[in-house]
Amino acid sequence: MPRQARVKSESGIYHLVLRGINKQNIFEDEEDRKRFLETLDFYKNKSGYLLYGFCLLDNHIHLLLKEQAESVSQAIKRISSSYVYWYNQKYERCGHLFQERFKSEAVETEEYFLVVLRYIHQNPLKAGITKHIRKYLWSSYQDYVKGSGITDIDFALDVFSTERTKAVALFKDYTSENNTDACLDYAEKVVASDKAVMQCLQAMGLASISQLQQLPKEQRDETLRQMKTIAGTTIRQLARMTGISKSVIDRV
Repeated sequence: MPRQARVKSESGIYHLVLRGINKQNIFEDEEDRKRFLETLDFYKNKSGYLLYGFCLLDNHIHLLLKEQAESVSQAIKRISSSYVYWYNQKYERCGHLFQERFKSEAVETEEYFLVVLRYIHQNPLKAGITKHIRKYLWSSYQDYVKGSGITDIDFALDVFSTERTKAVALFKDYTSENNTDACLDYAEKVVASDKAVMQCLQAMGLASISQLQQLPKEQRDETLRQMKTIAGTTIRQLARMTGISKSVIDRV
């Protein structure tokens, strides 16, 4: 079946989601995130786009940008190719990192533009990664509040007010509002980190996976049940981390 053509934005503004292939992580550490942001900034000049918003999560990225000199598809191709080349060199790997086809939606109205921008900034909050938007360092929220960074903040802030201090205050209020925004039909899935799972294990008095493996069966099974209660923990993840087969954990 042929691919469905992307919906062309009359405004030139798009909300984009780039995901890791097979849902794998795109970022492993702070250096990776900094490198991606540097790449975004570099290609703003090369591709001529305006960057209105972004949010970097472990295995996917949200972007809100306006194409100008070249198409959004060409711009994303440049960005992803550059970052993947660097990433593969760093981690001594080869092959794809991103899903071949990114998701996109046209943003045509001022009202929906603000909804998408709020949705992007609330991603870490709704995914359970942070309790406060202002504390998440890897989104354009910081640029809007501090008035500096790689984001083109004027367009959005001028919608709130032409007076900058007032505009930032209104932006903060709007971004923190409770809502049911669901842009791109993309529901954020809460995923527990391996670190969180290990912390749970240690809280139960076990310092290592090997200690878990050596427990009597009933005690081991109860420990696994407790680990599975962590929001976002999967059976596949537990099997990978503990070395206990997926079928065994599934029965537990």
